Amino acid sequence: MGLRERKKLKTRTAIREATYRLIAEQGYEATTVEQIARAAEVSPSTVFRYFPTKEDIVLTDEFDPVLERLLRARPADEDPLESLMIVFREGFAVFAAADGDAVVERTRLILEVPAVRARMTETMAETSQVLIRALADRDGIDRDDLRPRVFAAAVTGVLREALLVWAERGHGGDLMAVVDEALGQLRGGLRLRPEGPSPAR
Repeated sequence: MGLRERKKLKTRTAIREATYRLIAEQGYEATTVEQIARAAEVSPSTVFRYFPTKEDIVLTDEFDPVLERLLRARPADEDPLESLMIVFREGFAVFAAADGDAVVERTRLILEVPAVRARMTETMAETSQVLIRALADRDGIDRDDLRPRVFAAAVTGVLREALLVWAERGHGGDLMAVVDEALGQLRGGLRLRPEGPSPAR
């Protein structure tokens, strides 16, 4: 990144760190954008320039650009779902190593704060667009084709539920194991029951 991009990243990081610190001290609802701005030593307008809503401060990270870069680097003939499972594993490993506490706090707030969970559903659409671009370009499919859009919607929906389940379980165990299990259910088509004969009635 250039100097300007590094400065922007530094500012975003300072705002996020201040937000998590204040939420830990006084709770989500009691934390205001004005308080966040003071703690991050920026103006409220700067906070809003980087994050349109308070929920965005909690949810926004640098994962989407990493996701797209890693996905485009996978072999073109690799199964798309396999590529995504590998990319998510690599990407989550990077973010967990950099700031695992933030991942835990973010998913806790998604689970506990309705406004954050609702905003998460909206921001997942941005991740879906990243997947559509990368997968359609790699397979030579028009980005407006229904196939990459349905595929991306299924994957982001599965990812959302995996994060919620991990949070519901108290963040115990390996997040990527939950993500792998969830994405694995897309392989071969969705089904509620395992393959085999139907149980006797």
